[in-house]
Amino acid sequence: MPLAVGTVAPAFTTKDTNGNSVSLSDFAGKTVVLYFYPKDDTPGCTKQACSFRDAQSDYHTKDVVVLGVSADDEASHQAFTTKYNLNFPLLADTDKALITAYDVDGGGYAKRVTYVIDPSGKIIHVDASVSTATHAGDILAALGF
Repeated sequence: MPLAVGTVAPAFTTKDTNGNSVSLSDFAGKTVVLYFYPKDDTPGCTKQACSFRDAQSDYHTKDVVVLGVSADDEASHQAFTTKYNLNFPLLADTDKALITAYDVDGGGYAKRVTYVIDPSGKIIHVDASVSTATHAGDILAALGF
């Protein structure tokens, strides 16, 4: 069962696509879309990532940060990012600490769940019924944009 709206988002620090350390606290004061997905370069995950890629200008103009999370490592994320020209960070959760903290463990992979975290660090929206092809637009609509 995903974390509930109103819950303080669990803090984390992990590596991104390029091996940089990323913490939730790096985005204090911003709205963060933290989306979990099962595996790089699979059909549904590719549709979902590309929907966020194609909507990045809309997210940037609203000052919303998008972060994708899976249990794949940095090398896998780099290949996925390069292949599909992704323009937002993917977070490597190889030890599944984020997957566990955000209660999205699908038995060795991340369930497809998206959290929207407000500038104060609280979860304001949870989407556990993701339509991969339209997901980025669905989240913007849920935020009233």
